[in-house]
Amino acid sequence: MARGRPKQVAVAPEKSHPRAFEAPLWAAADKLRGNMDAAEYKHVALGLIFLKYISDRFNERKAEAEADPENAFLAEERDWYAAESVFWVPEHARWEHLKENATSTKPTIGELIDTAMLAIESENPSLKGVLTKNYARPELDQTKLAEVVKLFSDLAFRDEHHGQDVLGRVYEYFLGQFAVAEGKRGGQYYTAGCVVRLLVAMIEPFKGRVYDPCCGSGGMFVQSEQFIEAHEGGRNDISIYGQESNPTTWRLAKMNLAIRGIEANLGTKWADSFHEDMHPGIKADYVLANPPFNQSDWGQEKLQGDVRWQFGTPPSGNANFGWVQHIYHHLAPHGIAGFVLANGSLSSQQSGEGEIRQRLIEKDVIDCIVALPGQLFSTTQIPVCLWFVARDKSNGIVKDKKLRDRRGDVLFIDARNLGVMETRTLKELTDEDVATIASTYHEWREKNGKYEDVPGFAKSVKIEDVAAKRYVLNPGMYVEQAALADDEEQFADKMTQLNATLKTQMGRRNDLDMEVRRQLKKVGYGW
Repeated sequence: MARGRPKQVAVAPEKSHPRAFEAPLWAAADKLRGNMDAAEYKHVALGLIFLKYISDRFNERKAEAEADPENAFLAEERDWYAAESVFWVPEHARWEHLKENATSTKPTIGELIDTAMLAIESENPSLKGVLTKNYARPELDQTKLAEVVKLFSDLAFRDEHHGQDVLGRVYEYFLGQFAVAEGKRGGQYYTAGCVVRLLVAMIEPFKGRVYDPCCGSGGMFVQSEQFIEAHEGGRNDISIYGQESNPTTWRLAKMNLAIRGIEANLGTKWADSFHEDMHPGIKADYVLANPPFNQSDWGQEKLQGDVRWQFGTPPSGNANFGWVQHIYHHLAPHGIAGFVLANGSLSSQQSGEGEIRQRLIEKDVIDCIVALPGQLFSTTQIPVCLWFVARDKSNGIVKDKKLRDRRGDVLFIDARNLGVMETRTLKELTDEDVATIASTYHEWREKNGKYEDVPGFAKSVKIEDVAAKRYVLNPGMYVEQAALADDEEQFADKMTQLNATLKTQMGRRNDLDMEVRRQLKKVGYGW
């Protein structure tokens, strides 16, 4: 990895995507919303995308059977579809039927879609209670709904991965747009894609159990699967466990994973991880999470003496260290966790948070802290950071790479100067940024890594030095010291130059004062 200071924030150039159809598709579909609240319309649009995809995938699998005369009978065999994780779609629920009857007045297109959704849930138990089934409601313009059905008909989910790449792009784009439209509430189910990619790239969940106690729409799981496939692994190498407290978001996650053929245990229902842990016995090899920031009124009073509070009871007004300890509790003996927290978690001394953080540091479970640039989240301006926590920092193996003994050390990465502005208000970490941060961490933790401190960017620090700073974990407090050390030799020269410049400027000021007085005297106002 190239060494030196990271690049400064820049504005990204115009992007050109060969298949840049997401934005026009959104603009056209958004016309249907009218006066409907974004949170409500979200399920209308995403439900249609889901229905279109599973219908396309069913037809594709059906055509495979019919192409071989000897196996044509398989086209009506459910096992033929189940073998490839394809949902069974009854004839009257298939997209071509809906398209052909989109302009009918009785039943309306909305009624046809509702009937299709009910039939699909009935035929596929894993989808029971998941799909949207209120397209016939009066406030939904049936004419516009028919137009959207025809619009989506032109989108073919076909590629080398059975349309999942195309579908994934559309689905994630729509999720992101709804997160923006809903404002703060949208952040409950959508994490910036670049942040998810960074978390996954850093902890490398190649094989084992992956857990997210606040999984939102399932973005962490999608990225984990994509990461494994990109590195020649297989989907069967990991087992996925998740939980989500919001019922509509839980349904979104179920759909988001289902359309990608990802099997996941999200519990039998939506539930609060603190008060109704759906996976109480799970000990995960990897935990990826983006918990709600600074969550207040989270029911601490009902969890006094909870087994998870190994490092201290979290304060009632902020759940940050409740999430940290819940995550740590669910880590396997050699497990590692990467999660997003508000920056306040790095330095807060209120309500016992400082003591909890101190015990975590003294226990030596903090592996790495990354300070992120601002404006990465469209739904909040709260500055955030990444925490990486490990049960055992003494050894381990990640994809045949041996990890070094990191006990007594913490890596601090200050990435606040990375990122490019995608819009005037939204920043994104580039692939290069993600690679720079992740490779710095890997080089530090791997036995054969060639890690070196990077002034102003990364520094490996002893726990004793963290203790000397009252157990505050702000990366800037540590990496900036390294940057200053580089400048010590030049300090005297810089001060001499600045002093000479100041002396010259002060001399010019006196000359200017005299000139002003002379000019005023000429017109009778001198003194």
